[in-house]
Amino acid sequence: MDHSLNTEEIQQFAQAVLDNVGQVIVGKRDVMEDLLIALLCEGHVLLEDAPGLGKTMLARALAITLDVDFRRLQCTPDLLPSDITGVSVFNQASRTFEFMPGPAFTHVLLADEINRATPRAQAALLECMGERQVTVDGRTRTLPRPFLVLATQNPIEYEGTFPLPEAQLDRFLFKLSLGYLTPAQEGDMLLNLGGRHPIETLAPAVDGTQLPRLSEQVWSVRVDDSLRDYIVALVQATRDHPDLALGASPRGSLALYRGAQARAAIQGRDYALPDDVQALVPLALPHRCIVRPESALRGRTSPAIIAEILEQTPLDLGGVE
Repeated sequence: MDHSLNTEEIQQFAQAVLDNVGQVIVGKRDVMEDLLIALLCEGHVLLEDAPGLGKTMLARALAITLDVDFRRLQCTPDLLPSDITGVSVFNQASRTFEFMPGPAFTHVLLADEINRATPRAQAALLECMGERQVTVDGRTRTLPRPFLVLATQNPIEYEGTFPLPEAQLDRFLFKLSLGYLTPAQEGDMLLNLGGRHPIETLAPAVDGTQLPRLSEQVWSVRVDDSLRDYIVALVQATRDHPDLALGASPRGSLALYRGAQARAAIQGRDYALPDDVQALVPLALPHRCIVRPESALRGRTSPAIIAEILEQTPLDLGGVE
């Protein structure tokens, strides 16, 4: 199989996805582009937003656009790990146990309100997200590619929720937020939804099964040594910061590196720029860091600290433009 970089093909693929999803999701093209970057990195995304801002609709529109399988998992306190991965059922006719795959065996898995599931159920997603496989009854089964977990959580209501542990947060490539629409965009949205919902007539725009092949092409995007050093310096700064009890892991470095490659390819370039890294830092690093309790009492937040680190970390291009 040919994995040589074809930025034009990736750019056309991205444009088709963005235009198609844009028929349903109004005014959030930047968030959709970030989601597409995660797809090309074969990474998972955590969407944290208030209810009613289109998180579920975005996942559905993306799956339809890619023409791939989509499953929705409503997370509740009584959700069991087997409800996610699947279970073996005894077949009386054949006198054998047959495996019944769970929702994890899909291409796009929407884990809605993930923080309402218990830690035991949340942990069932860890192997799915980290290794793209599940182990049930001692047997390991591979999940299909592409495989994207889109998890949502509500940042407002904390009663009856189980905050995601650091190990699980670290497995999300990006943490995104749709946010509220501007008044003009909200007016467009009302006009758009005045009749039949656009999701009902949305048609596939691309062949989503090509994503693994395109992802491997992205590996060929050139990242200069000075830019790689810049990524390492940014992540190292989170580990040395006095207000952070825990800095970003090496997964944070890899998220910036791979993300910069994918962002460059989407924009039709075969080389990454500092702008690519800087645009992705607020998405890839804050959720991987823990603020010290005494700093949090002073109102310090992870996103604000990361923004300061981004501003203060020098970029030495080493004579490269």
